[in-house]
Amino acid sequence: MAEETRAAPGPGGLAVNTIHTIDCIEGMQRLPEGIIDVIVTSPPYNIGKNYNSYNDQQPREDYLDWMGRVAAGAARVLADDGSFFLNIGGKPRDPWIPFDVVQRFRPHFELQNVIHWVKSIAIEKEDVGDYETIAGDIAVGHYQPVNSVRYLSQCHEHIFHFTKRGDVALDKLGVGVPYQDKSNIGRWKAAERDLRDRGNTWFIPYRTIRSSRPHPTSFPEKLPEMCIRLHGCRPGTLVLDPFMGIGSTALAALALGADYIGFEIDPDYREIAESRIAGARPGREAGEDSVLR
Repeated sequence: MAEETRAAPGPGGLAVNTIHTIDCIEGMQRLPEGIIDVIVTSPPYNIGKNYNSYNDQQPREDYLDWMGRVAAGAARVLADDGSFFLNIGGKPRDPWIPFDVVQRFRPHFELQNVIHWVKSIAIEKEDVGDYETIAGDIAVGHYQPVNSVRYLSQCHEHIFHFTKRGDVALDKLGVGVPYQDKSNIGRWKAAERDLRDRGNTWFIPYRTIRSSRPHPTSFPEKLPEMCIRLHGCRPGTLVLDPFMGIGSTALAALALGADYIGFEIDPDYREIAESRIAGARPGREAGEDSVLR
């Protein structure tokens, strides 16, 4: 994004590289139009999670209307060549939630890609093929088992990639993986090096922790990091997370040398996020870089 756009006049005077304790719709209204390069977020799913400052059991239409307002606010602040990565899931007895939410985004965005975030996967050796490094069956990752004879445990969630016109060029090799069959290198015209398109299935496990989680629904930092890398990251890239939680998107942006801005209504979650960020960038104060006006 051009520097003159980033410095364009606008309401609010919100600091960059800061998490602001305000509602995201209000926060986005205070941002200049078209200022954001990448949005990565995971809103509440309306499935009854125990948040500190939010009731996650709203009437369905009220929740979906709210998601529509979030979508409209995000469309206003996103650059014309920007990307919005929306991570949202449901629950076994209510699998419609992500698809209902996507319909509220449809008036404002094109759905350019659908990415499947795989949290846990089981692969039998006989299905893998002839790879010496894989000696047996594989079962990796973490998921919450479902105590039901009707429903399967949910081992994946969606990441919906929205853009304004559906024509944003991506850095697909920015999240590329090495070829298993090295004979493809040079044999295919596009295979100039040992790196191929990962595709739309991303295995991103949670870290194993032995204590209670400080936030009921935070995603691993690797998820927003991969989204930002896929869009393409360069100095000055500005990343927004309207539901920042405990700061995973901010940490991903910092790891990639990007700037971030976040909104989080709960002061306790913000305090945890700022502590994590301080550990990742010692010697710098949040918001010291610049202010959006």
